Amino acid sequence: MLTMEAAMEVRILHKQGVPIREIAERLGVSRNTVRRYVRSDDAPRYSPRPPRQGKLDPYTDWIRERLRSAAPYTIAASVIYREICARGYVGGERLVRQFVASIRPEVPAPPQVVRFETAPGVQMQVDWGVFKFGEFAASGFVSTLGYSRLLWVRFVTDQQFDTLRTCHIGAFEYFGGVPREILYDNMKTVIQTRNAYGAGLHRFHPAFWDFAKTYGFTPRVCQPYRAQTKGKVERSIRYLRESFFVPYMTQRQDGGLSLGELNDAAVQWLNTVANTRLHRGIDDRPVHRWETEAAALQPLPALGMQRPAPAQPTPAAARNDRTPLHHPLSIYERHAQRVAA
Repeated sequence: MLTMEAAMEVRILHKQGVPIREIAERLGVSRNTVRRYVRSDDAPRYSPRPPRQGKLDPYTDWIRERLRSAAPYTIAASVIYREICARGYVGGERLVRQFVASIRPEVPAPPQVVRFETAPGVQMQVDWGVFKFGEFAASGFVSTLGYSRLLWVRFVTDQQFDTLRTCHIGAFEYFGGVPREILYDNMKTVIQTRNAYGAGLHRFHPAFWDFAKTYGFTPRVCQPYRAQTKGKVERSIRYLRESFFVPYMTQRQDGGLSLGELNDAAVQWLNTVANTRLHRGIDDRPVHRWETEAAALQPLPALGMQRPAPAQPTPAAARNDRTPLHHPLSIYERHAQRVAA
C-alpha cells in the first residue's frame, strides 16, 4: 500500500501524461499498483500499528504516585531509579531522569560555584542539618572528607557539645583517621567570638579547643553568609535529605521510628549507595578515592579506652550504576585493623 503522498504523486504524474510504466519505475512499484491508484480516487487507508511499549512505560504511573505521595518533599531521580530497578526495570538511568524532570515543576538552576579542592587528608567539612518529617524531627551531623567526598552521618536529638564531640569521634573512626583541619560555620559549640584577637583570629569554645588538640586537627571557620565555602558538606546535606531521608521516611508505614533504626538504615545507605556511587563532582567513587585519602589521615590517638569497631565503607556496587566495583577487599581489612589498633 502506498502512502498518501505517493498515491497523490501517482495521480499527478498520470494527469501530466506520464506513462504508467514510467510512473512505476520512478516510484519503484508495480504497474498494477499504479493502475489501481489511477482508477481509484479514494485516499489510501492505513492500519495503524499499536504503539510499542517502552521499558519505562510499566513504571510511569508508579513513579507519578511515588512523587505525589512524597509531596511536598522531593525524591531524587537516582532514588526512583534504584527503586524501580528493584521492581524489575531494566532500562537506563538517563531515561528515568528525563521522565522525572518532565513531570516535576521546573526549578531555576543555582548559580555556578567554583569548587575548591584539597589534597588527601587535609580537610573535612562538618555541619548540622535539621530533618523533619511529619511529627518526627532530628538533627543530622554530616561530615565529608574534602578529597574523597567520603560521607558519614549520624542522626541525634540535640546539637550540644557532648553530642558534637561524640559525632566527631564516630566520623574519625569511620574514616579511619583524623584530617589536618575541619571546616565549620558559626556553631556555638565550636566558636564563641569571631575575630576576637584580630582578623581571622577567633575565640573557640574551650572544651572544643581541647578536643581539637587531643585529636590533632585545626578548626577552621568559613566566612559568614558564605555557604559555598563549605559547599561539599552543604551539598551532602541536600543529597542525604533527597537520596536517603525522604525516601526512607515515605516508605515507613508504622510511624514508630527510633533514632537507632534510622541510623542503622543510614549506615546501610552510606555503605551501599552514598560512598559507592559514581560522584559527578570528582568523576569517581568516594570509596575509591578514600583508599588514597585514608593513607594521608592522621592516626586516631590512643586514649586508653577500647571502642567498638565502626562500620566501614564496603565495596558493594552502587545500585544506580551497573559498573561493578573492582576494589580489593584487603583495603578494607587493613583499614579495620588500623582502626582497631
